[in-house]
Amino acid sequence: MDNNNNNQIENANQNENENEMKNLEKKVTKNLIKDYSNLLNGNSFKDFSIFVEKEPNTFEIKVHKSILSSRSPFFNEFLRDRDQINKIFLRQFNKREMESILSYIYYGNISFENQENLIQLLEISIYFKLNLLKEIIQKKISNSINYSNFFQFLFQNRNLNSNEIEIKCFELINQNFSQIQNNENLFNLTKEEIIKFIQFKQEKKEIFQFDFFQFLDNWIEKRKLELKKEFEKKLESIKKNFPQFSDSRIIKDIEYVKKLQEWINDNDFFSKMKKGFSAKRDGFNSQNWHKAVDGKGKTLVIIKTKDNFIFGGFTQVGFKYSTGGEFSNDSNAFIFSLRNDKGDRIPAKFTCKEPQYAIYSRFNDLGPLFGNGTDFYLNTNLQPGDSNFGYSYNLPNGIQEGTNEARSYLAGSYKSWVVDEVESYFI
Repeated sequence: MDNNNNNQIENANQNENENEMKNLEKKVTKNLIKDYSNLLNGNSFKDFSIFVEKEPNTFEIKVHKSILSSRSPFFNEFLRDRDQINKIFLRQFNKREMESILSYIYYGNISFENQENLIQLLEISIYFKLNLLKEIIQKKISNSINYSNFFQFLFQNRNLNSNEIEIKCFELINQNFSQIQNNENLFNLTKEEIIKFIQFKQEKKEIFQFDFFQFLDNWIEKRKLELKKEFEKKLESIKKNFPQFSDSRIIKDIEYVKKLQEWINDNDFFSKMKKGFSAKRDGFNSQNWHKAVDGKGKTLVIIKTKDNFIFGGFTQVGFKYSTGGEFSNDSNAFIFSLRNDKGDRIPAKFTCKEPQYAIYSRFNDLGPLFGNGTDFYLNTNLQPGDSNFGYSYNLPNGIQEGTNEARSYLAGSYKSWVVDEVESYFI
């Protein structure tokens, strides 16, 4: 009996001690938060300034380098080996956002009172590489997504790529598809989002109902109309701002025009040049091409293949009449690629590494020829074409001369690629 009483007393004392320790730990944590809060809100020992908001509303927030570098990977990377730096400009953030994130960096506190700011807080947490805060906010957002706001969060997530937010939105789309299949927001989903949603349903091993396929058909038709309008808008912009390409059968994108203008870097030539030759207009014949371009000086050649590869070359010295064949020296000549199947590398310009072999002129049986080897050329009928790209012109980084990747880079294959159109521009 005495032993039982002793055990009970001992257990009670142990529980009391544990509770006392927990209270002390809470007190330590509370005091630590208070001390770091005082550090942030006071003026002592501050050795670094963060400037937020654009002028004339720029606001300075003074902070401590040591705390920033120890608590935020972003500031740690920025301040490393920069002992003399005492300020940073982060004008994309406002005062309230920065103060909110600093309270988390200093003492782990952040307010979620305003639900509308959750996406902004998530963007900030990603920017400052605060991964734990990012997880907390993603969970908070996921819990706040419902039938009335899931489209809003899905569209806001496009720049954030949060898988958790996306999955929650897909779940709500899936659950309510029959009610929302005609909703305009559903038709605003991107191609990538449609594909991900299909994968989401496949992973759940769900059967696709007829209403989904009906929606998909309508979505495709809507996209066709939008793409047509976008295409017409681009053409109108080209006609208005760059009339020299207004009747081009190849150049349909204003971004291509801007790249060519940048690469040629001669506004006088670029503004005055005109389309002096078109294979579809003047015939697929090398002699017709030479009659149009020989002796014209600066010349831009643009080629489009049947597989929709777009490339060409530019020479400052131009082609000449020669029956025996003759190279022309041109250190400013270049080859370019506007469209191929290496989308991450184009549009791209490639300078000449053997200027003595920049271009070759032969009236009788050759159309445009760039490089000794040849980097690309068109024969008597301006097709088919051949390309040994990299012989006299520099290749993209990572591609070796003589490889199939190099030879097929411009037109999709080494030999006998089929030409759809050839255009040449000069003054």
